[in-house]
Amino acid sequence: MNILLTEAAQTGNTTGGIIYMVVWLAVIFGFMYFVMIRPQKKEQKEKAAMMANLEVGDTILTTSGFYGTVIDINDDMVIVEFGNNKNCRIPMQKAAIVAIEKPEDATKDTEDDKKDAKDSKKSGKKA
Repeated sequence: MNILLTEAAQTGNTTGGIIYMVVWLAVIFGFMYFVMIRPQKKEQKEKAAMMANLEVGDTILTTSGFYGTVIDINDDMVIVEFGNNKNCRIPMQKAAIVAIEKPEDATKDTEDDKKDAKDSKKSGKKA
């Protein structure tokens, strides 16, 4: 009789331990999803949107650190012109593009830089 009671007690503990372990596995999986999987999917969506907005004439930054101008766009390839030398045109994969800068953004940045330079000169003269 005593043996039957101890077996029943052990079986109850085992099912409770299994449920406890399943809950912890679910918590760990949820944590991993929010820390690793979700940010990676968000980054992939942002890169896909960036590639969809790629146009001829955009300035790009490659994974190797080179800046160039897009000359032609194919399905998964782009032809990029590097530097002032018009003969330096290299075909490359779209996956090698890290950042895109539109020509309008470049003119806005230079205008902002000029305004900042004027403001710093004015503040320097007043002081």
